[in-house]
Amino acid sequence: MIGWMHHTPRRAVISACGTAAVLLIGGASAHVTDLLRHGLRPHDWAPGWLNLYWSSLALFDTLAAVLLIRGKRRGTDLACAIMATDLAANWYAVYGIQHSNLAAQPGLQRLTAFAALVLGTAPFTRRHLTN
Repeated sequence: MIGWMHHTPRRAVISACGTAAVLLIGGASAHVTDLLRHGLRPHDWAPGWLNLYWSSLALFDTLAAVLLIRGKRRGTDLACAIMATDLAANWYAVYGIQHSNLAAQPGLQRLTAFAALVLGTAPFTRRHLTN
């Protein structure tokens, strides 16, 4: 690990993990709402595997948030995996299925910014968290 990453201020680590946890809980809430209202296929236009993936985020977003709140490295690892795969799935849905673009999709814009936050801060925060 690069030396200057080791010196990340503790308040910055707490802030990054807290922000990510709050946003993950918001995402989990949206996925739970979709599940309760529409079942496992909340988006008729999307293939079944994509709907199943998004529905599974109700569990995985919650788990990542809890691990981050508890200060666990696995929370950062899971959040990074979620953000990378969720971003890829949403970009595929927007460009490959809906034939839209980033400018027309504010939800994708917000998800891209959140992914940048999680993936960009992970190298700085992970070292300060416990196993």
